[in-house]
Amino acid sequence: MRTPEHSIDSFKFVLDQIVGDLKGVFVGTHDVLAVLGAYYAARKMYGAVSTVAEAVYVHLLGRASNMDWVTNYGPWAVVTGSSEGIGRAYANELALRGLNIVLMSRNERRLARAKAEIEMDCKVRVEYIVADFASDNQTDLYKTIEAALADKEVGLLVNNVGVMYDFPDVLLNISQQKLWQLIHVNIGAATMMTHMLLSAMVDRGKGGVVVVSSGSSTQMTPQMTVYSATKRYLDYFIHSLAYEYRNSGITFQCLIPFYTATRMTGYSERLSKGGWIVPDAARYASSAVETLGRSQCTTGYFPHTLQLWIGQAVPNWLWMWGSEKLNNSLRQEALARLARRASRYGSQEILSDNSRTP
Repeated sequence: MRTPEHSIDSFKFVLDQIVGDLKGVFVGTHDVLAVLGAYYAARKMYGAVSTVAEAVYVHLLGRASNMDWVTNYGPWAVVTGSSEGIGRAYANELALRGLNIVLMSRNERRLARAKAEIEMDCKVRVEYIVADFASDNQTDLYKTIEAALADKEVGLLVNNVGVMYDFPDVLLNISQQKLWQLIHVNIGAATMMTHMLLSAMVDRGKGGVVVVSSGSSTQMTPQMTVYSATKRYLDYFIHSLAYEYRNSGITFQCLIPFYTATRMTGYSERLSKGGWIVPDAARYASSAVETLGRSQCTTGYFPHTLQLWIGQAVPNWLWMWGSEKLNNSLRQEALARLARRASRYGSQEILSDNSRTP
């Protein structure tokens, strides 16, 4: 017969067993969580170190300038939106590396001036095609361009032409005409020019396609909504093409510049002054061209890469809040400049097409 003392001992034994088992579970769980935490921290550290190392490689360890560009890509480069701004400066950098250049823009006077200057400085052949990528007749536009390029071995296409708002603003203040320009120029031009010229590059097993996107495409950007969305398209477009044609020998690159002092930012005195953070077109292009072949997606300019890291690190709500504050300020500055200009000339003069890469 069991005594009460025996019952108490048995209960205590069972309780000790349960407590011991639970301690083992908690200790095991603690160990697993510690391992997972260490793995997560290691992954984060590895990602940060890799990002910095890639930036150093892309921006600081020059290699592209020692390359034979004609052999690697081909004798001709086509640069859209190249009568001035980033396109004009990028064309000049390619000409310095021995490539013949086809300039494309809607303004023939500026094209002729750019042609003469590049030929004088670089001793290469330069031709131009007058092309308004916002044309109502898109079919005839690209037929004309294709016929003009038919006799050239185009090894490098730089899709630079672009349209921006006159200044940052909300959607309903943007005209339908401007919205169609954004679609035809920012999306249509890069798509159709690439479709036109990529086939011959694939047949030769060499060539390059560059698209110029925008830092505003990093995250959703209020008051540049349609512009940033069209530039995001270019990012998706070039990355998908790079995968589709990964074994073709073609180099693909998406450039993501942040603010650069060009005519497109002419609505703001602050942005037009330029500087280290906001470079002029020549400084940006001389940096960006060196990254070709080293990075499929880059800002092209190290200070802009620092801005990109910040943009990728902050949550989307904070990016949108900050973007709205900045764009409100830029819009007010643009409107004040327009008011002063209207007062000076006695008319409601608007910005003279500053919003478009020519």
